[in-house]
Amino acid sequence: MEHRKVLSTHTIVFAEKVITVQGPLSPWLIEGLDIHPDLDAFRRPKEQKEALLEIAGLPEGRILAAIENNTIIGYVTFHYPDEMELWSQGGMEDLIELGAVEVANDYRGAGLARLLITTAFEEEQLENCIVFTTEYYWHWDLKGSGLDVWGYRHMMEKLMKIVNMVWYATDNPEICSHPANCLMVRIGKEVPLSSEELFDRVRFRQRFMY
Repeated sequence: MEHRKVLSTHTIVFAEKVITVQGPLSPWLIEGLDIHPDLDAFRRPKEQKEALLEIAGLPEGRILAAIENNTIIGYVTFHYPDEMELWSQGGMEDLIELGAVEVANDYRGAGLARLLITTAFEEEQLENCIVFTTEYYWHWDLKGSGLDVWGYRHMMEKLMKIVNMVWYATDNPEICSHPANCLMVRIGKEVPLSSEELFDRVRFRQRFMY
């Protein structure tokens, strides 16, 4: 399968700071950047940078980053689902997970999460893929946002809908473990029907067990 990667760059000004949103980034470019100490939602900043480097080096991996003064202040990741997760069980080459989206606290409100995600889909780079994201309430910054789980869920749905990701039903146990969790999916216009059907079997494992 072809993994299309076309570098896109956008520049915005927020609070008198010039911010560049760019990607997909190569590992060597990420290596030369610092990472903001507030980017710790998933792991410690140093470890998060190592994870970004690893993802950027994967054939299917994509890192889009917001950069200010040579420092990563936000990012979004795309990669194959972890082989330990149920989503990988179909062995699909055209199923890509939109993994983590994170923006440092001082830069929230600049629209960076939106710009990071829309940039990833430019130049029809992902039209030959099914892109999915799993929203789990335990990853959400409820304290920092001041939102409850339903307010945060609505915010995340609204964010993903800007690239035409829509809610999909599933019997995945982790998604079903809390009503605020959800699966959102975008099926590229070049994805064959056979891949859509295989993805249906992946997201409804119980239906096909008997």
